[in-house]
Amino acid sequence: MNLLSTLKFNVKTAFFYFLTFLGVLFYISWGVLYGGWFDIGVYSITAVLIGFGLTGMFLYSNLEEEEE
Repeated sequence: MNLLSTLKFNVKTAFFYFLTFLGVLFYISWGVLYGGWFDIGVYSITAVLIGFGLTGMFLYSNLEEEEE
C-alpha cells in the first residue's frame, strides 16, 4: 500500500509534515548561509526535527488505520 494514499491530512499530520520540512529547510539554509555542511550541531537539530516528523507521520497513519 502507498503511504501517501493512506494518510489523512489533518492538523496532526500537517504538524509532522511541517517538522520534516523544517528540518530539511534548516539544514539546507544553514549550509548555504554559513557553509557549515558538516557540523555536529546542525546534524543534531536536523535529526531531531526530521526524526519527530517522520515518526509522528508513521504513528498517526497507523492509529488512523486501526480506528477504521
